[in-house]
Amino acid sequence: MQFETKIVIAVRDDLEPWQELNITAFLMSGIVAENQIIIGQGYTDAEGNDYSAISGQPVIILSGSSNVLRNMRMRALNREVKTAVYIEEMFETAHNKANRLVFSEHNPDEENTVGVAYIADKKIADKISKGAKLHK
Repeated sequence: MQFETKIVIAVRDDLEPWQELNITAFLMSGIVAENQIIIGQGYTDAEGNDYSAISGQPVIILSGSSNVLRNMRMRALNREVKTAVYIEEMFETAHNKANRLVFSEHNPDEENTVGVAYIADKKIADKISKGAKLHK
């Protein structure tokens, strides 16, 4: 099946593995919150056990330097593509309210973005992610 949109998650390339995974999970939850239509049907195994539904669309995971992620964030803003963003300072907070507070103290042009995610038309998604590489 071909999709008209692409889901992209990009993480900074100098993070610890636990940080990459944590950020990826947080950012995907933001994409799902804004785009619940991407969630498919639940799953049932051969024994009849039910499992949660997951995204029906593949997710591209990219990585890049702080400069690349800042540029992705700025390109998305310029194209009015809503993003989920995680900044470095959020590692020091303990809960969502503190995350929102520290996030509000920083501008999008700073090089503190450690993760950015969005869903957009394939061509626009590719333009936004220019400079990022497939995550290894």
